Amino acid sequence: MTGTRRWTRRPGRGARLPVLAAAAALLCVSATACTGDGSGGGRPSPRPTSALAGTRLWTDPEGHAVRQVRESTAAGRTDLADALAPLAGEPVATWLTGTEADPYARTRDLTSAAAARGETAVLVVYAVPGRDCGQHSAGGAAGVDAYLAWVGSLAAGIEERPAVVVLEPDAVAHAVEGCVEDAPARYRALAQAVEILQRRPGVRLYVDAGNASWVDDLDRLADALRDSGVERADGFALNVSNFETTAASAAYGRELSDRLGGARFVVDTSRNGAGPPVGTGTGEAPSWCNPEGVRLGQPPTTDPGIDRVDALLWVKQPGDSDGECAPGDPPAGTFDLRYAGELLGTPLRP
Repeated sequence: MTGTRRWTRRPGRGARLPVLAAAAALLCVSATACTGDGSGGGRPSPRPTSALAGTRLWTDPEGHAVRQVRESTAAGRTDLADALAPLAGEPVATWLTGTEADPYARTRDLTSAAAARGETAVLVVYAVPGRDCGQHSAGGAAGVDAYLAWVGSLAAGIEERPAVVVLEPDAVAHAVEGCVEDAPARYRALAQAVEILQRRPGVRLYVDAGNASWVDDLDRLADALRDSGVERADGFALNVSNFETTAASAAYGRELSDRLGGARFVVDTSRNGAGPPVGTGTGEAPSWCNPEGVRLGQPPTTDPGIDRVDALLWVKQPGDSDGECAPGDPPAGTFDLRYAGELLGTPLRP
């Protein structure tokens, strides 16, 4: 447990995944198939300019808010559909959590649908073994071999199409803070995942680095990110499912970037419009779980006009629960009208 510095994500469930044939073609599908530090070349990093300049992000028609608007309209609740429109009208990330034993078809379908519109899907890879340190989003792959095979199949499904990929929210920061039994092994697994994903020429990859109120020792965090392959990715991601302001995240990100040779980064603005919540959330829940007084942040853009920031993204799908932290809270990753209303600043009646 990490107190107010720790933030939950969408749920996944651990499963013993088969070694996938599609992953084998990607050359690196096991803990021993890559070099121990995940090295082996790849795109140079950091990039001097944004890897996402000019990218049009895709709005998934099966996004949780989009689906809720559709269902509300069909039920004659145009008032509710209209209220939710600000959540449904922007591109959000699709989380791939290991619930599908083989994610090949899922990533193929997502990236194909986006590419058909000349747009780019935003994906979150969230299935690292020992995910979320046993908290509300606990789970992940059964082991490193299974994880890398799963990532390989996910990458194979992308094929040559473009995709923005955020790799493993919390995984590095959790290891830095000490809740991971074998932090070096986690870093090696992440570096090997980077190696696999960056073989897809259309992938723009950002390794999650936590948030501006989590890890204070930026030298240590930078070392952990290097061990996790960030120098072969397009940069790092900040504030996923968090509430730190864009200004605070950008300032923190630049300090971290300075330690990584000027690496670029993306910021999740899905619910940082009012900054970090104060006190507790619903009932006795901690302040990071479905808190009150939070608001939507800036809409997604690949032209943020902020030094070294490639994009502002809605990585957390607005309205999704953080977990069953108080009586009546739905499971993590479930769309919650009450919480959606909190983000919009207006109560929503089911």
